[in-house]
Amino acid sequence: MSSTPPRWLDWLKSLPLYLLPHHAISRLVHRLARWETRAKNPVLRWFIHHYGVAMGEAQESRPETYASFNAFFTRALRPEVRPLDPNPLALLSPADSTVSALGRIHDGRIFQAKGHEYSLDILVGGDPRRADPFRNGHFITLYLSPRDYHRVHMPAAGRLLETVYVPGRLFSVAPHTVRTIPNLFARNERVACLFDTDRGPLASIMVGAINVGSIELVWAGEITPPQHDLTVTRYDHRPVQLARGAEMGRFNLGSTVILLLPEGPFTWNAELAPGVRVKMGQALGKWEG
Repeated sequence: MSSTPPRWLDWLKSLPLYLLPHHAISRLVHRLARWETRAKNPVLRWFIHHYGVAMGEAQESRPETYASFNAFFTRALRPEVRPLDPNPLALLSPADSTVSALGRIHDGRIFQAKGHEYSLDILVGGDPRRADPFRNGHFITLYLSPRDYHRVHMPAAGRLLETVYVPGRLFSVAPHTVRTIPNLFARNERVACLFDTDRGPLASIMVGAINVGSIELVWAGEITPPQHDLTVTRYDHRPVQLARGAEMGRFNLGSTVILLLPEGPFTWNAELAPGVRVKMGQALGKWEG
């Protein structure tokens, strides 16, 4: 995916995105996705067939029982189909997704794709003090495609310190745009959730995209559709403690999650590479004991 050089078709598909009214389109999709009508049923059946959605894993496998497209898209899975890796030192995948990029953060610069890096400081809202714990740490970027399960879970147990809503564009985050649009993840609307864990700081960043009608957090509800100002919410006096593997949020339609870890004794699993699919609860790497 992200390590592949862009092709001419990637540029052809990406350039029109600069002209589209991202937020207007996404607001329309937000309304349509929540429209409760039986007319959605043939659309759902087409979507499931076209994208190969594994409905056998869902708590409710019959598409017609979902009240709206959004209810289907944010469907719950049967707990037994996503067991958590039993190693307490393992960092869990927060979502069913495909690895876009992973590795080390070098002096506050994060790899996006061949020829593209972006700023850690800007990603987390522009405050260097917020970025400092991760400045030479570790990162992984995970892309959620339309067929994926779209709830996002905790990669490790943690106490929420703050959330940072960062307004921005809503470019697609599909592989062709990752290869072609500079600073993509630091330009798009996003919500950065910063946690304290037994292994130190951890950030889970939910990046919006075109047609992503909303980002929701379990402790705060719907964070987007868009606002106009950067918003920081501290949780010093409102403790939010989430267990390993607990749901923390959800997307409508496909998007991206970026995990940040501080510098230290942590190793990504050797089989991980751009293009590798992972499932929620699977070990992505582990801390040394």
